[in-house]
Amino acid sequence: MSGWRCTGLRWPHGEPVLGWARGDGAGRGRVSVLAYGKDLGFRAVGERHCTGARGNPCPVGAVVPVRSTGARCAECARLDRAHSVAADTIADDPRTYRVYLAWFGPGMVKVGITGEARDSARLREQGAVVFSWLGRGPLMAARRTEELLRSALGVPDRIPYARKRAVRDGLPGAAERAAEIEGLYRRAAALEGAGWPEALERLPFEAVDHAGVFGLAGAGPAARVVTGLVDGGVVAGRLVAAAGPDLHLETVDAGVVVLDTRLVTGWDLVGADARAGMSVPAVAVGGGGVQDGLF
Repeated sequence: MSGWRCTGLRWPHGEPVLGWARGDGAGRGRVSVLAYGKDLGFRAVGERHCTGARGNPCPVGAVVPVRSTGARCAECARLDRAHSVAADTIADDPRTYRVYLAWFGPGMVKVGITGEARDSARLREQGAVVFSWLGRGPLMAARRTEELLRSALGVPDRIPYARKRAVRDGLPGAAERAAEIEGLYRRAAALEGAGWPEALERLPFEAVDHAGVFGLAGAGPAARVVTGLVDGGVVAGRLVAAAGPDLHLETVDAGVVVLDTRLVTGWDLVGADARAGMSVPAVAVGGGGVQDGLF
């Protein structure tokens, strides 16, 4: 992959794919479809560079910190944020949005919104083990519903990613997972008539479980999590699971190691033998050291 930079892990059609862009920003990108049970290995080369904003390369090719999950310089991060739905700067957005309830582990449920055209890709990108749609409608109605659930039911719209990762190895069964999110759905539905925006159409409850899609059942407990790449550092192993931005790799020397692919973006990568093991910094799962930011 010399001359190519990783643009991160995506879930467009229910399967994990790594995106790639040329280091000079020219030409079209490409994707690599990942498969559980297959070997994966690469070595980082040189320095980590800003990935730019809104599909445009960074004008100065800025070098960015190896432990940052954003992979953008301050100016590109500002431009990217200014045009995002989360910034609430596009009040007249004509598109339809959906409000969802997402479950990541016992007692770990959040509310959020996503564009209807994206379907459930956003839920997979966040590592939601189970989710249900709650309603659909204009952006501002979806935003008001999100705020209603936060204020009336105490449901957060963000969960630190390290918390999601820490509970992934010991999840309860599918029935228990669905029951917890159904309970929240019923409490949310009871708010109709108590501040629920008229423009938001409530959708029926349906628990969508991603545990199988993520491959979590056969992954085994993760021992360590990568905190950043380094020049010449190797990440290599057999892919056993993936969830949100994370790849779970069974390595020859360190057990199952989790790689947050947000730390890979902006690096030039070349292939490496999957039996080479790991030569990048890592800490115990739950030990901190990786910025969060994917809510």
